[in-house]
Amino acid sequence: MRCPLKLKLISSRTAFFSFILALLATPSLLAQTGAETSPTPNVTLPGQQNPFLGSAPEGKATADVLQIDYTDAIDRGLRNNLGLLLASDQTETARGERWKELSELLPNLNATVLENAQTQSLAAIGFNKLFPLLSPPGSTPTNLPRITPAFNFFDARASLSQSIFNYKNIEKERAASESLKAAQFTYKDAREVVVLAVGNSYLQAIAAGARVETTEAQVKSAQALYDKAGDQLKAGLSPAIDALRSQVELQTRQQQLIVARNDLAKLKLGLARIIGLPPGQEFVLTEKAPYQALAPLPLDTYLQRAYAERADYQAALLQVRAAELSRSAASAGRYPTIDVNANLGDIGVNPSQSNGTWEVNGGINIPIFAGNRVHSDVLEADAQLKQARAQLGDLRGRIDYEVRTALLDLNAAAEQVEVARSSVDLAEQALAQSQDRFTAGVADNLEVVQAQEAVASAHESYIQSLYFHNLSKVELAHAIGDAEQGVKRFLKGNQ
Repeated sequence: MRCPLKLKLISSRTAFFSFILALLATPSLLAQTGAETSPTPNVTLPGQQNPFLGSAPEGKATADVLQIDYTDAIDRGLRNNLGLLLASDQTETARGERWKELSELLPNLNATVLENAQTQSLAAIGFNKLFPLLSPPGSTPTNLPRITPAFNFFDARASLSQSIFNYKNIEKERAASESLKAAQFTYKDAREVVVLAVGNSYLQAIAAGARVETTEAQVKSAQALYDKAGDQLKAGLSPAIDALRSQVELQTRQQQLIVARNDLAKLKLGLARIIGLPPGQEFVLTEKAPYQALAPLPLDTYLQRAYAERADYQAALLQVRAAELSRSAASAGRYPTIDVNANLGDIGVNPSQSNGTWEVNGGINIPIFAGNRVHSDVLEADAQLKQARAQLGDLRGRIDYEVRTALLDLNAAAEQVEVARSSVDLAEQALAQSQDRFTAGVADNLEVVQAQEAVASAHESYIQSLYFHNLSKVELAHAIGDAEQGVKRFLKGNQ
């Protein structure tokens, strides 16, 4: 009969990979742990690969075994993560859109050099009908040739066109500028998400490494019990059932070790994908997962920091402003515009026989009726403005939720670490006593097997609680918009 001691940690991981900010929407991540399971969050979206779980590999694999600590992993992720690279490209796209709108307000200057040689059909343009009407009465009408002799002319000219006043284009350029600022904040938020993704993956990997170490120790303990049971069986001091029971326990631990090593290998592969290591590159993780208590600040302090510093919130504010300016630009389609055009150049038979000419014209264009096109533009802009405001309101509520849940997770995980640590001590004491009783012949090895399972469960719970405690720090740093700089402080127990 098995009586494993289990400490179940149920933690809402809603903040994890909240990079689905305005780009993707990942459901809440619920992680439940026990003595025989390892947390492997499933963040792959149906039908598509999450870009923050991929990367553009940097360099080529070498024969060296890389030593990667937490800071190095974050730095590599910030260089190579696919989600961040795509966010950078989106920023460049927004910058191009802004220049496109700005070009409508800047002067357009063109230069042309033209050499023309041609003949012309006077009959085709009606000169043969015109000249008889111009001839004096009674005179013989002048007959013109149907085709003129070949002639040529040269024209070199610079042309300038400038919008003096176009309120619609002005507002569209202002909206594009706000969208560019929003894209820059989105890129900054993508950096925060990369830190969150790398942090979670690294913590999972070192938790898996700790799980391998404890499982190896459990295999050694089970092997020692099996050897002792075999010796006692040969000496006639214990029944065969003790040897069989210890053999089953040994093989169970060996199977768990196989699974633990496989999980560690896969988690390291996942981390390598996120931070952009070359395929096949060998590396080891140099960080462990020590417990460093973090004294949380008041909730209002974190909320104020989140609203002031979170890049996704600042981007949403700018998107609302851009939508307001786009709505104003749509309404400005009813306003008059003022434009001017000018050109200056030389024209003549050839460059040596040319004469300078110039022309300037300006005018006001007053829209009277354009088939309700302006009305349709305003309706579309109104809808986009409402969507932007609704998304901003939702994001503000989500920030409040993420900060509160991160604090709850942090406090709960800290308590769970203390309980799990105590459970490990108690389980190891129980194991030592049961081994002494078995050696003295007071009890069979059933107590030892049960005690070994209790120790394994206690260690698993401690590893999980330590992982969740450190992950809660990472999530809190992300929730307040300080992941890139704050994670390193939080993991060391500093605010």
